Amino acid sequence: MKKIAHIFFSGLIMIILSCSSEGVNQENPVNNTIENKKTTGSSSNDLLSDDTFTSIIIELVYVENYKPTQSAINNFRSFLEARINKPNGITIEIRAISSHGTAPYSIEDIINIEDENRTKFNTNNQIAVWVFFADGSSASNTNNGVVLGTAYRNTSFVIYEETIQDLSGNALQPSTSILEATVITHEFGHILGLTNLGATLQSNHEDTQHPKHCNVESCLMYWSAETDSGLSNLIGVSSAPELDAQCIADLQANGGK
Repeated sequence: MKKIAHIFFSGLIMIILSCSSEGVNQENPVNNTIENKKTTGSSSNDLLSDDTFTSIIIELVYVENYKPTQSAINNFRSFLEARINKPNGITIEIRAISSHGTAPYSIEDIINIEDENRTKFNTNNQIAVWVFFADGSSASNTNNGVVLGTAYRNTSFVIYEETIQDLSGNALQPSTSILEATVITHEFGHILGLTNLGATLQSNHEDTQHPKHCNVESCLMYWSAETDSGLSNLIGVSSAPELDAQCIADLQANGGK
């Protein structure tokens, strides 16, 4: 949905001015890749709990020269450790690929890149997540809004890293690492099932005007993080927004911490 040029981030996400380690082997893969090609939020319990999958592997792939900051990666790991039950480990594998040179990217383009490059899929006891840092913008951008990230499958999301770099790191802009950390965890929040996207609401906190987002202003999943006012709230801060108590309760009720 959404924005800034003026912008912030999106998660099923588009930004609009007003609003849009411990390794575990890959033996015994699940029958095929279909388990990693379902709808966003449908693997909420599998990601959160240790009922089926006792470990997780994050396949973090970026286009050369568009690697996220180490600070944002560290924040992502901390977010995982705080919210998901994976007693046999959290692994983040990072590698670069060459540009496809086809930006701006449609979601179909992003899916094709994933299908050509993804190597990690669910096994009997390990769930796999793909995150791609793109070297161009989203084809869904408009004069009124810019997409910074999109969760588009049950274990897949994309971060438009070039756009994030353009909107951060200078005077009157948020730090690049803080903006990255915010978008990454917001998008991962969607595949965890927030808000009302697979993790059942434990209280009435979905924003009816901005579905699948939390109505608590200070929450990571609040829609205004996708507006120019949300962007301004990140200037000068030392950490990304966090989930509020109601979003955490939703995750805990579905197997998370």
